[in-house]
Amino acid sequence: MRGGSGDIVSSVPASALSETEWREQADRWGKRVDAAPGDRDASINYARALRAIGQREQAVAVLEQAAARQPNDLQVLGAYGKALADAGRLREALDILGKAHLPEKPDWRILSAMGVVSDKLGEHEAAQRYYQAALNIAPGEPSILSNLGFSYALARRLPEAEATLRQAAEGAKNDPRIRQNLVLVLGLQGKFDEAEKIARTDLPAEDVRQNMAYLKSMISQPNNWAKIKQTMTR
Repeated sequence: MRGGSGDIVSSVPASALSETEWREQADRWGKRVDAAPGDRDASINYARALRAIGQREQAVAVLEQAAARQPNDLQVLGAYGKALADAGRLREALDILGKAHLPEKPDWRILSAMGVVSDKLGEHEAAQRYYQAALNIAPGEPSILSNLGFSYALARRLPEAEATLRQAAEGAKNDPRIRQNLVLVLGLQGKFDEAEKIARTDLPAEDVRQNMAYLKSMISQPNNWAKIKQTMTR
């Protein structure tokens, strides 16, 4: 959505840590990794801090080293797969995440992450199967429902996207990203009055007005689907 400056107006809260604090975390955990290469907790925390400051490939390298030392550690593999996805190495990410999930040790977070990667690859039906499998483990989990609703929207299954995002928003009342996607999906179906009402939950009236005008303009443009997908947030 857009505000008066022409920039995207987002109600997503800032990270709990500033960039300076994340850099301090990276320095602290990096020293731990230097002292004990491959240490699971130090590697995972170091990689998380690196990703937070945009050093995605370095985060991958840290977890690649940890995975080489502990190839059967599901926690390391899960973090490694997510780091690969964050770095845009999607096929590799899907492969590693698959190794991080065992039928005898089901992990809905890993399944949901595999769904996110599949969506990025444009494989929405596969993504939705991963989300449904995750929901079988954690019924009603808002983050899974949010991802599933996002996937339905990407696949242009808008009524299903709306119903799923409504359920997700009900279970995660403090997550404005879910409401932002619900607003978009409602707008895509021409339900502008309801979309505007929900948008007011997180944004000032003037921003809501401008966002609604931008949404209507975007929908009216030919070949607009790529632009619409870029407007959605995960």
